[in-house]
Formats: sequence, structure tokens, C-alpha cells
Amino acid sequence: MPLTPRQESDEATRLDRMAQSWRDHLSKAPQATLQLLAALPGPVVADLANDFYRALLDDPRASRFLSYDDVWTRLKPALERWLHAVLKAKSDDAMELTQLNHRAGSLHARIDLPVDLMTQGFRILRHRLAEALQREEPDPALAYSALCVAGESMDLGLEGMSAAYVSGSERSARSDATYRLFSLMRNAGTERERQRAMLLDWENSLLYMMASGGDISSISTLTETEFGRWFIHKGAPSFGDHEAVVTVQRAMLAIDALLWRLPDAGSDRMHLLEAIRDHLSNIRQSLTVLFEQVSELDSGTDALTALLNRRFLPSVLRREILLSDRSGDRFALLLLDIDHFKTINDRFGHAAGDAALRHVADLLGRLTRGSDYLFRLGGEEFLVVLVDCEEARATMIADQICRQLSATPMDWSGVDQGITVTASIGVAAYDGHPDYEYLMRRTDAAMYQAKQAGRNQVCVSRISPTAD
Repeated sequence: MPLTPRQESDEATRLDRMAQSWRDHLSKAPQATLQLLAALPGPVVADLANDFYRALLDDPRASRFLSYDDVWTRLKPALERWLHAVLKAKSDDAMELTQLNHRAGSLHARIDLPVDLMTQGFRILRHRLAEALQREEPDPALAYSALCVAGESMDLGLEGMSAAYVSGSERSARSDATYRLFSLMRNAGTERERQRAMLLDWENSLLYMMASGGDISSISTLTETEFGRWFIHKGAPSFGDHEAVVTVQRAMLAIDALLWRLPDAGSDRMHLLEAIRDHLSNIRQSLTVLFEQVSELDSGTDALTALLNRRFLPSVLRREILLSDRSGDRFALLLLDIDHFKTINDRFGHAAGDAALRHVADLLGRLTRGSDYLFRLGGEEFLVVLVDCEEARATMIADQICRQLSATPMDWSGVDQGITVTASIGVAAYDGHPDYEYLMRRTDAAMYQAKQAGRNQVCVSRISPTAD
């Protein structure tokens, strides 16, 4: 959720105060002490970073945020750079240090890193630094002075990170709550009937298969249907903590278990079918209860295309990352940028440009599922969040969108053949990295690669860009 002008002003004031604290601290530190810290050998700093991450990786909770490859190829070098910046800092570096710590704290908030993991890491850093100074400096008084200065520097760093973490977490919580309300209230009546129809279609398919003696094992479990995906990825997080949500979740699991038993049930088949239909009835009743809470609300949508705007993108991506980490199912992003959009505006007028945006939005709606998310990010950029989707399938969908778009000219008065609209599309599948901005950067890089390769094509993210 973007900062308001008042929040931006408050944050700037806080950063200025923190920078002044750094200046005061470093200007009072003895010159010999600063020189000792700045002269610590690179291998010593590398060992500090090694010890920091070894300790964190021993904590079972860290597995959600830290993978082995990420730690040793990306995070450890980043920590070494931070340590060098802190240990070599002078008073003139105060604002740079403040902003560096602010970015780190904001990142921790985005991935919801437990605060005690970070404070534990800083405690280990301080302890290992004390041991290193005792080895490197024969003068105990100078070593102690260096430890005191470095310790206060680390405290200031942790203070800056913590302030940014709290601010970011509060914004995320407000955004998530607002998004939940928005999701509930957006076209509630239409969504309720659509999901009820999907439930009925699944039930009728099961009844037909049983009546015709078909292969019941070919029926998808309810969790795997479009209704199941919608409820897991949109319904449950939108309705929040409500007992009817739990009822639906339990009923879906019970139906899937009964469906698995049906092929070999023999004389019990009708009894199992009756139990399945009872659970379906409970789901319908629970949906009625949940949807009765809501009414229409249009904020959070793009007025021109009726797609979501970027306001709730962080909430959606945080939720999908959490679901993916829990279930093991992957998701993917498609970033689509209309080719030569300025030319369309200049040649045919801004009304044609608006029509092109609606044309793309309509096509995206036809070629994606109801459980997926469609955003207009602004200008001529669109983002698709494909839930329960591996990279190969996401690439196929992107190729289909690209081909269908270029093969379907937009009708426009005075242009007999219509206006051809094409797009460059970047694809990136979630790879386990907990920061959604990292995934967005990968998708953005792939889209620009498609632009540079000649436009009207799809490029898949293969090489992860450097993350903060």
C-alpha cells in the first residue's frame, strides 16, 4: 500500500533522526578505534557472515525464508557488504547507512521474517566480533573500545531495521485487511452464483458418471476443480476467520476422501454418494452464510478495464507465497506490455488507446481461470497471477495469449482490417524466494528481454536478477 504524503513526511523525519544518531556516534568514536575496525581483514568479515547464517539455518523456522543456495550465493555476500559498510563507516556515511538499514528492514517485513531470528543473528555477530578483535588486536583496551563502537553501530543498524520492519508490517496488515474487505464485496452476487454453478456442474458430472457406469476415477477431486482453486486462493483468504470457512474446507476434504473410495465401494456406492451430496449441501449453505455478509464495493479496480489495480498486489503475492510454501504447489506471474502503444495513441487517438487496453483485458479474462488474478499495473502493463501453475504451463498460457492477441485485431471505426495489437510477455515461476518484489523483478526482466528480442513474443526468466 503506497505511503500517504503524511506518512512519507513522517518517514523522512525518522530517517533524518536516525542518520543524526549515526553521525553523533561515529564523530565521537576515537580515530584509532575506527581505523582498527576498518582494517579488519576480509576473511574475518567473511567468517562473521558464515557464523551468522550457520546459526540461523539451525533454526527450523528459517527454512521458510532461507534456502541453502540463497544463503551462500546471495545472502552471505550481501551481509559481508553490510558488515564492511558498518565497520568502515565514517560520519559522512550516516545517511547512506540509514537508508541501507531501512531497505533491509523493509525486506524483512515483506517476507515476514521473525524479529527474534534477526536479533539472534546480531547477538551472534557481536559475540564472534569480540573473539575476532581479541585475536587481531594485542592491545586489550583498543580491542574493547573497538567492540563498544562496533556494538553500538550494530545496535543502530538493528534499530533502523526494526523501525522499517514495524512500519512495513503495519502497512502490510492494513493492506491485507482492506484487500480482504474489497475481495468480499466485489461483485459478490455474481461470484456467489458462479461458484454455486461450478459446484452443481461437478455434482452432475459425478452423478452422470455413476449412472452411465463410467470411470469414476477420472472425476477430479473437488479441491482440484475451479471451485476448489477459487475457494483456496480467493474465497478463504477473503472471508477470513469465520466458522463457515472451516466448514467448507472440512467438507471439501471429506468429499475428496469419499470420492477416492467410490470406485471400489461396491454395494456401498450409493451410501457414499449420499454422504458426498450431504457435504455439498453443507458447502452451499456455508457459502450463502459467507456471501450474505457482503455488498458491492468498487475501490481497488482499474476504472478503464475493471481489472484489479496494483493497490492489492502485495497482499495477493504474499498470500500465494504462503500457500505455495505450505502446499508445495507453485504459481507463476505473466507481465504483459502492449507493443508500440504510443504509436496507437498517436495514430488513432487516445480513445483507440483506451480501447486497446480494454481489448487486452477482455482477452486476458477469456484465456485465464476465475481463480487467477488479473491486474492492470498502469499505462500499458498488465500482470497475471496464475495460481497452481508450473513454469511449463504458465509458458503455454503466455504463448496462447501472445498468439491470440496478435491474431485478433481490435475493431475500430475507419480501419477495415482493425488495429493489430501485440504484446511482449515475461514469465517467471515462483522459485521459493520469500520476497515478492524479487519475483516481480524477475518477471520484469523477462518482459524486457522479450521487448529487446523483437516484441510480440514470450520470454521466460532463467537467470535470477541480483536481489537486495
